[in-house]
Amino acid sequence: MTDIIRVAAALIVDSGGRLLLVRKAGTTVFMQPGGKYEPGETGAQTLARELHEELGLVIAPDALHPLGTFRAPAANEAGMLVEAEVFRVAALEPAAAEAIGAGAEIAELRWVHPDHFADLPIAPLVTERMMPLLARPAER
Repeated sequence: MTDIIRVAAALIVDSGGRLLLVRKAGTTVFMQPGGKYEPGETGAQTLARELHEELGLVIAPDALHPLGTFRAPAANEAGMLVEAEVFRVAALEPAAAEAIGAGAEIAELRWVHPDHFADLPIAPLVTERMMPLLARPAER
């Protein structure tokens, strides 16, 4: 039986169609911002907390739009699966998008257009499961 890592993750896309990806310290693979649940948290609460800790974003849990739960091979733990409850973050104003900074365990963040995914090591959850979600219209 494969072990499963359960996380909440954000789909954050800017007006140019670029996806916000992060690389955690000590890793080489870029992935969606987010993280593991703390006891008693909902997915939206977990993601709101993680976005604040990792990127300095302050987003209310009820402002996150659920997109579903998806599984893919874990990027940084061999033989493990990641199960992500994914939420779309409403489009950020350009100034807010540019003000995002790496905090907590984040070593690097990048806005990456899907056309340039081949240029970076990107987690299977992004490449296998999130690409179809990029085509969904954002809710307001």
